[in-house]
Amino acid sequence: MSDPGGVAAEQLQAFVERIERVEEEKKALNDDLKDIYAEVKSAGFDKQILKRVVSWRRKEPHKREAEDAVFDLYVHALGMAPDKGDS
Repeated sequence: MSDPGGVAAEQLQAFVERIERVEEEKKALNDDLKDIYAEVKSAGFDKQILKRVVSWRRKEPHKREAEDAVFDLYVHALGMAPDKGDS
């Protein structure tokens, strides 16, 4: 059934309800992540570094390599690269 504006009200209502349900699930998952990162911090790990590790693992190896190469290029161009004798 549609209203005078040509919108199928039942279908629209179903979309809205699905979106709301997913938004609730997303909030619950974000709350879970917040709890995990609190545990990470209380265990003495660096939360920001761990986030970088998770992000790094998510990438395909060839994309990581390309990104690392560009990063190294920028660091060298800015004169921020450590000397080879530094350890």
